[in-house]
Order: sequence, then structure tokens, then C-alpha cells
Amino acid sequence: MFIEGYSNRGFTINGDVVVGPCAVLPRTILQWNVGSYWDISHESLSLFRLLEPHIEILVLGTGDRVERLHPAMLKQMWECGIAVEVQDTPNACATFNFLTSERRMVAAGLIPPRGTYTAVLGNAW
Repeated sequence: MFIEGYSNRGFTINGDVVVGPCAVLPRTILQWNVGSYWDISHESLSLFRLLEPHIEILVLGTGDRVERLHPAMLKQMWECGIAVEVQDTPNACATFNFLTSERRMVAAGLIPPRGTYTAVLGNAW
């Protein structure tokens, strides 16, 4: 998986346009039923805990800026052996691509940024 670009409407991943928030898994892309970072909950993160093979890092893109998640949610993921990296969506996309290029077992939960811009990510790796 490689995130090629993003906009306020969604993402371009491996040549496919994904509208709205999405879960980028090692071998597939799913719609992620969150509207904003306020909707990130134990339930919305359960998808990432159930994956086989087990992921080691979850990168969360919370939109235009980094948002704090409830510590209990982060602790639950850590107890399942999953490190969580919370970033603004542009940085989360770049981090996901970098970790993927290193062949790490990584997944991403991405919320499109609200800005009206479109960004294309280069393949620097």
C-alpha cells in the first residue's frame, strides 16, 4: 500500500480514490466509520486489534492537526501489542508510507484534512 495523495474529500491509495475516512490495512483499504477524531473510540479501533497477521504500529491521522485521544484507548492498544502514532493527516500519510517502505507491519486510520487543498506525495523511498 502506498498513499499517493490526499484532499479534503479523501485519499488516493495505490491508484484508487477513497472518499472519506479510511482504514489502510496491509493488504486492503476499508471505509472507516468516523466523522472526526471525536468518533475515534474503543469500538472504531477494534478493527485494528483483530487483524491477522498482527500489526505492530497504527498510524492515526486526525485531520488538519494532531488531536489528543483518550489515554485509555491508547493503553488498550498498547496492551494488545500495538504502538499508536497520532499525527495530523498529512504527516500520518508520510509516516505510513515510510514505515511501509521499511516493511513494517503497519496500518493507518485516516481522516481527511478539512483544508480545500490537494497534496500529492512523492515516492522518496
